[in-house]
Amino acid sequence: MIDTAARCGYSRCRAELPVPGPQGGRPRAFCRDTRWEGGRTCAQMARHERDALDALGLDGGGTAFRLDADRLREHVDAVRAPVAELAAALDAVSARLDEVQRDAVAAVEVAHRRAAESDAERVAAEAAQERADEDARRAQAAAAQADQEREEAVRRAAAAARQALEATEALGAAKQAAAEGAAARAAAEERAEAAEVRAAAAVQEAARRAERADAERAAAVNRAVELRDELAALRAEHDELRGEAGELRAAAVAAQADARDRVTAAEAARDGADRRAAMAADTASQEADARRAAEGGLRATLQRVESESALRARADAEADRLRTELEAVRAELTAARLRSLRPDELRALLVDALAESPPGPAAG
Repeated sequence: MIDTAARCGYSRCRAELPVPGPQGGRPRAFCRDTRWEGGRTCAQMARHERDALDALGLDGGGTAFRLDADRLREHVDAVRAPVAELAAALDAVSARLDEVQRDAVAAVEVAHRRAAESDAERVAAEAAQERADEDARRAQAAAAQADQEREEAVRRAAAAARQALEATEALGAAKQAAAEGAAARAAAEERAEAAEVRAAAAVQEAARRAERADAERAAAVNRAVELRDELAALRAEHDELRGEAGELRAAAVAAQADARDRVTAAEAARDGADRRAAMAADTASQEADARRAAEGGLRATLQRVESESALRARADAEADRLRTELEAVRAELTAARLRSLRPDELRALLVDALAESPPGPAAG
């Protein structure tokens, strides 16, 4: 590296020195305002450095020492950039994996919440149907009572007729009793007709509510299919991220493959639940059994997602272990580079180590 600028003569400083003014003068060799440990200037530190080199019997030539120090800095700079890029890539991959995990968990939670809402609406529809059935039973009871009243009126009319045949003098009373019986029968028939109308309306309302519940169940099944597609897209994106991670996530491939197998098993379980729900649409009891099986499948899916979160935590721990191993490899690489250094490079490192140690009393 060729540097024509005047720099400080102390190896640990090497700051660029200002050029002489217009009037000339002797150029500076050291910084004037920089202070080190104990308030020492760059000139004092350089003097201490030369004393240390002389004590070791090493050459204290300033030019050779600066060149060695510059070469060492070039090596350090060459290693710093790849290591920083590697750390940035690891952080980006970890952040993307966290985002995918959050999206998957949120999608499963939304599906579970919508299934719970559909079940609540189904329970409300069943309660409404039960109320309609109760109204129909009450209407039937009212109709039965009206029939009894009509039969009682008929019996009273027959008694009146017998009384009319037995006693002509009671004809007026018999006619009045017959009129009362006819009025009671008409009233009973009117009540029976009203009860039948109410029962028909209740049956129609129950049918409409059952149709609405079926439509909502179909919408829930469609949403489950959409969630399955979204989960497949998330799996594809997860595979992409695994391809980007490459060799850096080699140790976590087994855990991610296990997670994909668990997701596939969850999809298969959910598909089975959907098929059971479709087959159980014929009767109300079979539909309830299939819905309970689908709920169990969703709960199992949530448990598997939680298991995948645990696997993700283990993968992160494995990544941390890999980073630790990387640091160990870097340390071994540094040691190997130290062993491969030339005597003059080793001398520069030794000078830096001596300069970082507590200095003795300043000379002169």
